[in-house]
Amino acid sequence: MSPTEAVSRSNTVLAHAWMVRTFLKHADEIQDNEDMLDVPRTLYDSIRAVEPAFQRGDHVDFLRRLRGKLPKLRRAAQHFNTHFREFSPHTNYEMAAASLLGVVGHLEEIFAAVDWNEVAALAQANPGRKTADGASSTDPLDDIEIPEV
Repeated sequence: MSPTEAVSRSNTVLAHAWMVRTFLKHADEIQDNEDMLDVPRTLYDSIRAVEPAFQRGDHVDFLRRLRGKLPKLRRAAQHFNTHFREFSPHTNYEMAAASLLGVVGHLEEIFAAVDWNEVAALAQANPGRKTADGASSTDPLDDIEIPEV
């Protein structure tokens, strides 16, 4: 799969994650539990972390950032799937858990199919590329998590 197709597919999958995040953000049942609140926060952080790269059309940075967020997304989805019944057995929560697991599964499939040689070639073709704020794309500050406001 080309980097362009991987970014397009990943962005669509992240749209599903954003809808789950919105549902959970407004779910009264989980508001008093920090562990469960970490789920929508992780979704927010992960999606917003790749947004600038998507807007710039920087497929290398998008894929690098999202691949780095995948372990956190996996842990959040698994935690939510394991614990949502403690807060509500409602079908909405069950479907949100299934959706999050699906998001992670689809992202894993996309990353398994990406032509990483093509991604590396793109990175080498433009080694001095800059992020939207003018910093080098290898800036260590790139990995700072963005808190939800």
